[in-house]
Amino acid sequence: MGEASANKAKLTWWQLSLLGMGCTTGTGFFLGSAIAIEKSGFSVLIIFFLAAFGTYFVFDALANMIAQHSEKGSYRTYSKKAFGHWAAFSHGWIYWLSEILILGSQLTALGLFTKFWFPNLPLWVFAAGYAVLGVLIVLLGTKGFESVENVLAVVKAAAILMFVILAILVITGVIGKVDPHMHSPQGMSDIFADGYTGLWTGLIYAFFAFAGIEVVGLMAADLKNPKEAPKSGKVMLTTVALLYIISLGMALLLAPMDKFDPNQSPFITALKDIRYTGIVHVFNGVLIIAGFSGLVASLFSVTKMMQTIAKDGDAPKVFAKMSKRKIPYMSLLLTIAGMIVSIVIALLLPKKVYEYITTAGGLMLLYTWLYIVFASRKLLKLTAWGHTKSIIAILLILAAISGTLFDESSRPGFYVSVGMLLVIGLVTLLMRKKWKKDDDDSNKKAFESLDIQSIFQSLLDKDRNPAK
Repeated sequence: MGEASANKAKLTWWQLSLLGMGCTTGTGFFLGSAIAIEKSGFSVLIIFFLAAFGTYFVFDALANMIAQHSEKGSYRTYSKKAFGHWAAFSHGWIYWLSEILILGSQLTALGLFTKFWFPNLPLWVFAAGYAVLGVLIVLLGTKGFESVENVLAVVKAAAILMFVILAILVITGVIGKVDPHMHSPQGMSDIFADGYTGLWTGLIYAFFAFAGIEVVGLMAADLKNPKEAPKSGKVMLTTVALLYIISLGMALLLAPMDKFDPNQSPFITALKDIRYTGIVHVFNGVLIIAGFSGLVASLFSVTKMMQTIAKDGDAPKVFAKMSKRKIPYMSLLLTIAGMIVSIVIALLLPKKVYEYITTAGGLMLLYTWLYIVFASRKLLKLTAWGHTKSIIAILLILAAISGTLFDESSRPGFYVSVGMLLVIGLVTLLMRKKWKKDDDDSNKKAFESLDIQSIFQSLLDKDRNPAK
């Protein structure tokens, strides 16, 4: 995770694509999609299609900035170049808080998956166990993180493909009776579970399923050829979007709409409905692997980001400290403290915590995506199509954000995210005064230093040429 290891690591575009699949495909998809189904029915496929386009346009904006000029710190650095110190400061802290909230939602999801096997044990026990395991992986450093994520990416993609193949065999009657489980939409209530509003309110959960592209942005600085960043993102997001939409479509066909539960993965619901008990247990194991992969990605990125923020002077310098093995141990300790808070929340609010935290974390993440898009509009020479892509991305993100206001269960998460934005905004305003004072002091010292130097030089010239 340290600079030394980061500098040694040079990725090809396909390695970054594989790493991106590992970071992206996690609990946001495997559990968050169940909430999206509850709100939007079969039209969840439409919102995943829209979210895929919106996510691609955001990553494309970031990838083109990387291709133009690769920077350590990635999107936060571009915000600073585009809008100044205030943008880098607020962008970094919004991202850090979003990932802390997302860590909470991932720990909760992992607990829910594991309770499928151990229903009598409390949620926080599993959350604490997975948190410890995740920290151990992060302690392996950048190389260990990449190795783990690449392996898990293959496992997750293979599991989704196996589910799709099984679903096709069941639906076509190759396995079991002819057409034993083919639940096509029975009316508009199945297509639009909550009317057209369901599309709007479910969009945030579809976007959340693509969370992880920022981690790829952080790792893209290690590409052998930064100009291949756009190609890497295109391959990764096209593959992930196809896997998402096809597998969700199959799950919807396998089980009746009223069986889907927001607290259970739609894939487990579908497999339980066709009564393949053994496969249900196997797939639940895959869900845990997928969720743990996303947890490790978030742990890695949030710790790396805090170390970068501290190194740039936008957080206490203590969080920039590195161990002999180049691990930012103080930043990691801060991340652990954030996870402990998340586990306590899971203990106090076990019923609705996943939805609340998922909404708040997803919204904070979308705010950071807006920074990326606006920075690209300032730093890149965009074509007409480039302007169109960035505008579509902004509109889709704003639609997802505003949709949470019209859903009772999502609204608390929106208020939490707005409260955090206000706090960060207030701190940024206070810091701007400090930065201005520091700049004035720095300029004054530079002027005084320059004045002393000029006097000294004048005296030297006099000594050399007494005639003057």
